[in-house]
Amino acid sequence: MGVYTDWRNIPAEARGSVAALGNFDGVHQGHVHVLNTLKAARPECSLAVVTFDPHPRALFRPQDPAFRLMLPSVQAQALHKQGVQSVFQLAFDSEFSRLGAEAFVNDVLITALGVQHIACGADFAFGHRREGDTARLKELLTAHGVGLSIVPQLTDGNGPISSSRIRRLLQEGYPERAAMELGRLWSIVGPVVHGDQRGRLLGFPTANVPLGQHIEPARGVYAVWVTLPDGRVVPGVANLGRRPTINDGRESRLEVHLFDFSENLYGQTLSVALVGLLREERRFHGLDELKTQIAADAVQARDILKL
Repeated sequence: MGVYTDWRNIPAEARGSVAALGNFDGVHQGHVHVLNTLKAARPECSLAVVTFDPHPRALFRPQDPAFRLMLPSVQAQALHKQGVQSVFQLAFDSEFSRLGAEAFVNDVLITALGVQHIACGADFAFGHRREGDTARLKELLTAHGVGLSIVPQLTDGNGPISSSRIRRLLQEGYPERAAMELGRLWSIVGPVVHGDQRGRLLGFPTANVPLGQHIEPARGVYAVWVTLPDGRVVPGVANLGRRPTINDGRESRLEVHLFDFSENLYGQTLSVALVGLLREERRFHGLDELKTQIAADAVQARDILKL
């Protein structure tokens, strides 16, 4: 699989694909539905995705809290598992945002990428100030003999499956429901950084993973599965929040205690999958009460993980 960020410098072997357009944050079941529709339309062609990094919302609303469901590198891996051979993560900066609808199609999709067919959702908008809609996209592509599949949103009993709906489920404390819509557990991926060793003093050493660009889910304690860089998967319990008992409160952090594990993980990148929310974040009357609760959390997490 190839990942390309500079649309002006696409190698010949990456050109000529059929491509799905969109942000693809989360690579959820709805996104897979778009990809499967595109595969069915042109099964003889290699499959590509055209997406944007950073997410356009990050450029236009930089004051907003972090909201990504996944990092670009994780997105590319998830797309590869769906059979995508080329991922065009186009750099979305101020210059690119001023590109008109016609220029986006002619210069990027046709000239640079050489697309053979396009698929997108019915609400896809593109070009400067979102001036282009699917009708305009079809018009511009037809002029080049390129087809367009407009894919209806995949729905369930609660309505259309979307990245925004999955974000809301995570913020409300339902990672298991988010997992059903994603098709897998939702994970926070990041490096292990040095903390204040407070967990070790309490008898539960933790690996501290910053949230980074990820959306902050409901604060509290979770049962988790942790994937190590070598592929091993280790069960654990994690606290996500601002540690009100210790009066930290400056920023949320993910602190993961891996069960029956004592290796040094500093500097390594972990993927921490949230299985279920055990309890909400709350303040305790001192460290002894906190320590007792952490022990109870660990027992409950082992039960949920069926250990």
